[in-house]
Amino acid sequence: MSYGLRAGLPHVDDMPAAEIVLVGPVTRDEVSGLCSDVRALLKRTGAKVVICDVAALGPPGLTAVDLLARLELTARRAGGRIRLRDPDPALPALLDLVGLRFEMEGQPEQREPARCVEEAVETGDPPV
Repeated sequence: MSYGLRAGLPHVDDMPAAEIVLVGPVTRDEVSGLCSDVRALLKRTGAKVVICDVAALGPPGLTAVDLLARLELTARRAGGRIRLRDPDPALPALLDLVGLRFEMEGQPEQREPARCVEEAVETGDPPV
């Protein structure tokens, strides 16, 4: 019995993803409608990931942070998550500043460093 191997990671590459394009500036009144759109998109497509193209969102600010936080919360409640595509370089820094972590398309997943890991000390090394 033989079979061919596919390139890539099957469990990651086979995950369906839905896409939405966010065009700014987004007002506070539009946020609830966008959250409803994300919820409906996840339900309709059966996807677990919503890729948000944020290239046209405009300059990063607290309104964008609020929008993305609400979209992420909506997606999580619906059993999915948000992945950002083509963010302004300042947006990930701003999100990090306020304590929000988003997966960025095309970037490797960042993990926390292992806890309780000690570096081995060679005998004869001067104390630090």
